[in-house]
Amino acid sequence: MGFSSTLSEVIIVIASVVLASGVSGYVVYTGSLLQSDILQAVETARREMSIQLEIVYATIDSSTSPSHYVVYAKNIGPLSVTDYEHLDLYVGPYREAELYSYNASATPGSGEFTLEDVDGDGVWESGETATLRAYPREEPSGEIFEARLEPFRGIGSTYLFSGP
Repeated sequence: MGFSSTLSEVIIVIASVVLASGVSGYVVYTGSLLQSDILQAVETARREMSIQLEIVYATIDSSTSPSHYVVYAKNIGPLSVTDYEHLDLYVGPYREAELYSYNASATPGSGEFTLEDVDGDGVWESGETATLRAYPREEPSGEIFEARLEPFRGIGSTYLFSGP
């Protein structure tokens, strides 16, 4: 009976060590997956915050019919912007601004906007100012206007201005 008790205890100890090793391996594996997910989320958030756009001036240009909005914005983040299709531009009377989508060949009355970077290379680089022209479908009316520029991911800007 002494030998079988000792053998049973040895088997139980070996099984416990194997089970503990398996559990600890799984815990380490799960922990590394969690760490990887957290690091990836932090990197994505850091990258998203690297796109920062600031409206520096906005006005109404009456040289077209109907008149159109002109918004000057500066890229104050460290990353360049090349995909203008993911920019949202809202312009119009205060609290009634409309969404304008990007179209490189937008025309007066189209309800779209164009974007032109200073050096004309199609890349809105860090520190560069761009001119956005939003073409409303109707003549702008009101006393106070607002412009809001929002990138798909990143930090946008809002600007209030008065009409002509």
